[in-house]
Amino acid sequence: MIDPGPSYGLWSLVAINSAVFIFFAASFFKPRSPRDWRSLGMYSAFIVALFAEMYGFPLTIYLLSGWLAQRFPDVDFLSHDAGHLLEVMFGWRANPHFGPFHILSTVLIGGGFWLLAAAWKVLYAAQSGGRLATTGPYARLRHPQYAAFVLIMLGFLLQWPTLITLTMFPVLVVAYVRLARHEELAAVAAFGEDWSRYARQTPAFIPHWPDQRESADSA
Repeated sequence: MIDPGPSYGLWSLVAINSAVFIFFAASFFKPRSPRDWRSLGMYSAFIVALFAEMYGFPLTIYLLSGWLAQRFPDVDFLSHDAGHLLEVMFGWRANPHFGPFHILSTVLIGGGFWLLAAAWKVLYAAQSGGRLATTGPYARLRHPQYAAFVLIMLGFLLQWPTLITLTMFPVLVVAYVRLARHEELAAVAAFGEDWSRYARQTPAFIPHWPDQRESADSA
């Protein structure tokens, strides 16, 4: 049985945690254009919705309470730890912060923030010099910053899945893809054949495995 943890209704924690993770993303992403601010805004909406259920009101658990109580009668779903639903559903009854999904989520969130910061350094240097960003993370992906936001959100989904964020996630992924396509149109106009050559060799969001990249380069 999962031991009770902190109660819900902690709206100050909702505000603090939301502010911290939005500030981290903003400091790494450093939005400047309207498109950048839209990207950060979508991520921010996801984060606020997540922490509102994590510390405020557990809407998902409330809506699924009948099904959850029937399937897992030994779990106290009013405890905070029970909000880690994937650990509960797959039988992890120890501290959920050491569960497999929580560990994987930490890796994804940390990797996402690292990618966001690493990509910004390359992009800033390239924009300052009026050239195309093709080194660092941009040597593997055309849109590493958008990929970073997706990794962070996916990590939070594994850690604390909710009905709202599960609904938001695919919508936000599609929105990031559309923003990326708009950026590519601007890049074509600015860099012409250099961009076309780079785009043919570099995937947009998912990097090639080494053998795939070698095949693409030789093609």
